[in-house]
Formats: sequence, structure tokens, C-alpha cells
Amino acid sequence: MSKSYERLANLNKSHVWHPFTQMKDYNNEDPLIIERGEGVRLYDVQGRAYYDGFSSVWLNVHGHHVPELNQAIANQLELVAHSTLLGMANIPAIELAERLVDITPSGLNKVFYSDSGATGVEIAIKMAFQYWHNKGRRHKKSFITMGQAYHGDTIGAVSVGAIPLYHDVFRPMLFQSHVIPYPYAYRHEGGAEGAKEATIHALRDLLEARADEIAALIVEPIVQGASGIVVMPEGCLSEMAELCREHDVLLIADEVATGFGRTGEMFACDLENVTPDLMVVGKGLTGGYLPVAATLATDEIYGAFYADYQEQKTFFHGHSYTGNPLGCAVALASLRLFEERNMLEGVRSKAVFTANKLAALKDRPHVGEIRQKGLMIGIELVRDKGSREPYEWGERIGVRTSQKARELGMLTRPLGNVIVFIPPLASTEAELGTMTEILAASIIQVTEG
Repeated sequence: MSKSYERLANLNKSHVWHPFTQMKDYNNEDPLIIERGEGVRLYDVQGRAYYDGFSSVWLNVHGHHVPELNQAIANQLELVAHSTLLGMANIPAIELAERLVDITPSGLNKVFYSDSGATGVEIAIKMAFQYWHNKGRRHKKSFITMGQAYHGDTIGAVSVGAIPLYHDVFRPMLFQSHVIPYPYAYRHEGGAEGAKEATIHALRDLLEARADEIAALIVEPIVQGASGIVVMPEGCLSEMAELCREHDVLLIADEVATGFGRTGEMFACDLENVTPDLMVVGKGLTGGYLPVAATLATDEIYGAFYADYQEQKTFFHGHSYTGNPLGCAVALASLRLFEERNMLEGVRSKAVFTANKLAALKDRPHVGEIRQKGLMIGIELVRDKGSREPYEWGERIGVRTSQKARELGMLTRPLGNVIVFIPPLASTEAELGTMTEILAASIIQVTEG
């Protein structure tokens, strides 16, 4: 252990409080300290290389240290690093807004910037609430969310979250939401069709009974992330959208994790031609470089706030770094690379390649299910394949498998008993081949060793 590493490790232990981390456990281990990135690999301060098997928490698109993205930031630095959007504008924010309107589902014509997916969700919730307030329908103020949903860690976002482990301690601080099941086919006795019907039935019943008091439904379209990469049965999202329209309830699509090519389309809503009333994007927006998010709204939503100042319909919300020029500039460069490199088509072909590489795992005794949409993959590990009995939380099977993967040269982070594989979209087939081999070896060694 070098003196440089020792110093950094001690400082890290003394001063840094890590997110979603039990620090007592963390501080008992030698920390991984990243120094640099190159392509789809990260390098620690001791020179060891690791494949970035979860895209640095699901957000890296083109890899690390990408010349075109580096240059976009450098070019913008020659002009201005930051200029507020409160009462003025800047060039990259304007141009990125135009681009986002062009690539998102038709009708989302207004862009409100923020700095993370959680704040983007917070904005969408507040917009939906105030929309009905401004329209004079002030009784429409509750929200529908889905079981095991995660939409971020601000108070509003947690209020529409439904993962007990993350959210229960904060319940006294939160507003109450209605919860309907996310269609989890593997854990439903009726399979995909039964899970879908249960979700649609629950939503229909709730809307028929209480639509007059519900402002919006928020959903992670097609793939629910933090619950374990759970993939919706085909047609479920579009049916949910139709029910919301029929009952005059807004639809909020949280595309923070699923957006920017991750599912094989630019946005997951595109898979079923759904246009939500509000859409939140983040993570991959800047290619994984800088913290920029956006909440997109229809003209109908925007129009409810457009009034004389004395009418008090203004949306009083904003952040100091909203529309940061550096972030917007690199986001524009990232979106140019999507076109120049035909990345969506590439993701689709790489998804097939990856599925084929992982297919052999389906027969392993402790692999319950491999769920995949595009390059968004979750592998659920079970104690008993026949009964689908899960591992106990205390066995930390996901953590141990991820630790083994790190030993073998790849980084990922589990979701309970689900091993996540979300590689950078720019990964080559050769790189995907190596990463899937590491993934398979880690699972087999830990569950069968």
C-alpha cells in the first residue's frame, strides 16, 4: 500500500460521508479511489484498471475522457463557465432546449433545467400540483406512484417513492401517495400477463374512484430501475397513459435512468409511442460528464402558468446552477455523437450480442431471471431456482458478487439480490464480451463456490 494511497484512504475515512452507504461497513474495508478514466475503464490511484460495468451509476454514455466532450467543455470555458437563467439566458441552454424538444416525444415543447434527476422530479411534481391549482381545480393534489418506485431523494421525490428500505424513516416528513403495483412478472403467479392485468386493474379502480383528487401518476417507463431492473410487459405503459387521459390525470415519465438510448430507443416512452405531460431527463443527458437535468412540459402545462404577474401563477422554483453553460455545451456535444455514431442502432445490436453472451447463465442453479431492455440488465439471484426463494438480506449475495466482480476487474453495484449490468453505450462487442465473462464468473464463483 503506497503512502499516497494511505493518506487518501485515511482522509476519505475521516471526512467523506458516502451516499447510500453504511459507513461502519465501508470504513472496515480499503476504499477504491478512482484517479482517472479512459474509454470504458476506470483506473484507481494504485494503477489498477476496472471495466465500468454500471456506467458510473447508469449515466456514462460514450465512455470516459472522450475528446469531443472534453473539447466542448474547453470551448465553452473560453466564453463563460456559468451565467444564471434567472432573468436572462445563455447560448448553450437555448440550443440544448431546442435539441431536447426535437428528440423527445412530440408535444413536449418547454424545457425547465435543473441539476439532477431528483430535482427534476421535484420540479415535475410541483408543476403538476400547481397546474391544477392555477386551473382552479385545487382538490386535485394527490399523486399515484408504483410499488418499489425510486424517483430520487428530495422530499417530494421521496414522497412518491415506495422502497421501504430507502423511504420509511422519512415517512413522517412526507405527503401521502397512492401506490399501485409495478408489473413484476417474475414475482407474479400469473406471469407477464397476470402482472400487467393487476397493474391496469389497480390503476383503473383507483382512477374511477378518486381521479377528481389526483393530480398525476408518476412512472419509470418500461424499466423500473432501483427495484431490480424490472421490465414492464408489452403494452402496459400505453394502457396506463390512456387511462390517465380518460380520467384527466397527468402522466409524469421519469426517464432519468431510461433516457438517452439506454433501452435501445432515445427514450423508453418511444417504445410504445407515449407522450407524457411531463418528462424528467438526467443521467445520460451530458454523456455522464456534468450534473444537468431537465423537466419537459407540454404547451398545455406551460400555458397554465403564463399570465400577468399579479395573477400569481408564476412557477417559483429554480437553482443557482440551472442551465449551466458548461453542462449544456457538453450535452449538445453528446447528442451530436449520438447522431454521428448512429448509437441507437448500435445499442440495439449490442443488446442482442449481450443477451446471447448471458444466455448460458439462465441454466445456472441460482440465476432466477435475466431481465433486459437494451443495455439495461438485471440478473436476479435466488437461493432456490424452482421455488424462486430469494436469498436473505443478511447473506448480502449481491454485495459479495459485486465484490468478486471488482476482484476480477469490473465495477458494478447490486440492487439487493439483483446484479446490475449497465455498461457504457459505447462499449464494443469485445469489451462487452469480457465484461459479461467477468459477470458470469463472479456469479458462479459466489453462488456455487
